[in-house]
Parts: sequence; structure tokens; C-alpha cells
Amino acid sequence: MKRWVKWAVPVVVVALIGGFVARALSARKQEQAALGAPKAPSALELSPGDLLVLHAQPFARTLAVSGGLKAVNSAVVRAKVAAEVKSLTVREGDTVKAGQVIGQLETTEVELRLRQAEQNAASARGQLDIAKRALENNKALVAQGFISATGLETSVSNEASAQATYGAAVAAVDLARKSRTDAQLVAPINGIVSVRAVQPSERVAIDTRLVEVVDLSRIELEAAVAPEDVGAVQVGQTAMLQVDGLAAPAQAKVVRINPSTQSGTRAVMVYLELLPQPGLRQGLFARGAIEIERKTALVVPANAVRVDQARPYVLAVVDGKVAQRPVTLGARGTGTERDSLVELLQGAADGMTLLRGTVGQVREGTAVRVTGAASAP
Repeated sequence: MKRWVKWAVPVVVVALIGGFVARALSARKQEQAALGAPKAPSALELSPGDLLVLHAQPFARTLAVSGGLKAVNSAVVRAKVAAEVKSLTVREGDTVKAGQVIGQLETTEVELRLRQAEQNAASARGQLDIAKRALENNKALVAQGFISATGLETSVSNEASAQATYGAAVAAVDLARKSRTDAQLVAPINGIVSVRAVQPSERVAIDTRLVEVVDLSRIELEAAVAPEDVGAVQVGQTAMLQVDGLAAPAQAKVVRINPSTQSGTRAVMVYLELLPQPGLRQGLFARGAIEIERKTALVVPANAVRVDQARPYVLAVVDGKVAQRPVTLGARGTGTERDSLVELLQGAADGMTLLRGTVGQVREGTAVRVTGAASAP
């Protein structure tokens, strides 16, 4: 009996250990099976603002333009005589009126030239008087037969020469007086001083640039348009521009189109006049778009079109899942809210629900759940 117990105890112990190991292995297999089993995918929750429903809507086809602003009216005050700058009463930013005296050039030399011209004119006048008296006397002598007709012809020539000399002297006086008037610097137009190029006591030559005045009441945008696009631009078309430094957009209108192209680029300059607005300055950079055509079309916000693949596409919601739809793009433009839109020519249909660009990249086939109604683009 003792011998049987001696062998039975180890067998029971081994059996118990084997049972525990088998149960542990079975539990581990069940755990691994549970981990390896595919989970049911969770749906992507979207708010109404993340979706848009395609509908035909008013759409303005536009042409992007940019360039610098320039005043329509500007003028440069230049030195008309060589002299020293005696005074200059305006600086950059000062407002001036047409005809306002803004400076003075030294007139000492001009006055001396005027006096010299007047003296020459007086001398020429005296010579003319002498020639006239000689002519009258010779006419009387010819009538009385004291001198020949040849002597009279000489007197006539002398009188004509004296008359021409006197006329030249008078013209020299007028020219000297004009130089004295030109020594006074006058604003040619209403506007604001943009450049003051000299200082008092500087000596300037003729045609030296002294002051520049710009009229900010009329500002234009000079935009270069490609030859293939300029055919759609017409005088009278409107545009919305964003000017650097200004929060509010500026309205503009096409007023002129250059008939010639620029050398090198072959671009055509188009000029858009801006409506008066505080803050507009010559030289500011502006960018915007000319409204070329207004029509009704199937459009989406530009950021809703994905371009990370070879062909542009949109993400549509079909049967509760995300599906890629390749599209053919048309013209770009703006809608009623002035937001950037792009026309869809193929690949989309009216009433289709799309994901906005703010949603980001979503894999095709992802289930989605909408918590409300989608909005229009």
C-alpha cells in the first residue's frame, strides 16, 4: 500500500501541473485570437459646416491682375534757368494748389541780363529813330531833285535794318523778363509734394528736377496681362483689388488698354482706375481680379478640389462613405460672397455632397456620419 501511494503522488502532481499549463495556453490563444480579429470601423463624424451640396449658382469668371499704383496726374517742377536756389517752402507730404508759389531762384544774374537787354533795346530804338529821320529827309530831297533815287534806296535799307535790330533787342528784353518770371517756382497742379530734390543755396542747371507733385484724387493700377488673356478684357469691366496696407478691398474699373505690347514679355498693359478711398498712395502694390464674365455654373470653393494626384478630384459622400471623384476644372472666379470658386465641367453633378477643404485628407471608403444638413458652397 505504501508503495502504491509513493508512485501515485507524483502522477497526481504532474497531472495537476499539466492541467494548469493547458488552461494557461488555452487562455493565451483566446486572447491572441481576440486581438487579431478585425474591429468594426468607426464612422467619421462630420458637422454640417464640413460638407457642401453642389448647386448651380451665379458665378463671375475673373482674370487675376497685379501691379503698382500710379497717380493719373503728376508733375515735376524743373529749373528753367541756371541759378542758385534761394528758397523752397514745401517738403514731402505738403499739399499745394495749382499756381501756388513754392520757391524762388536767385535773380541777380537774371536782373543784370534784363537790364543789359533793355539798354540794348534803347540803343537800337535810338538808331531806328535816326534811320527814320534820315529816310524822311532823303524822301524830301529826292522830291526836290537834290539827291538821286539810289541814295533814297540806301536810306530805306538802313531804316529796315535798324527796325530789325530794334525788334531783336525787344525780343531779348522779353526773353530776359521771362527768365525773371521763370525764377519763381510755381506748383503746376493741385496735389501733394512727393519729392523735394534740392535744398536752398544749391546751384542748379537748366532742367534740373526740383519738386514732384502727385494728385491722389485719381489713382490707377498698371497691370501686365498675358497676350492670350487680354482679348477677354474690355474697357468698363469692374474689378476688386486688395491694396497692401489697406484692410478694405478697393473697387476699380478698366479705363484704358495699351494698343502695344511690352518688349521682351509681350504683355499688354491694362489700366484700372480705383474709386477714391482713404489710404491710397502712389507706388503701393495691389492684386485682385477683373470680372470677365458672369454666368450660372456648377462651382465649388477652390480649396475643395484636391490636387495631390495626377488629376484633380473631389471627395464625395456616397452611401455614407467617402469616394474620390475625378473632375475637369473650368474657369476660376468669385461668387456672391466674393470667395474664390472654381467651375466643375465634368465629374460632378447637381445635388452631390462633397467634403470641404477644411476637413483635410480622408481616405477613400471611410465611413462618415453627418450630424446635420450640409450647406451650399
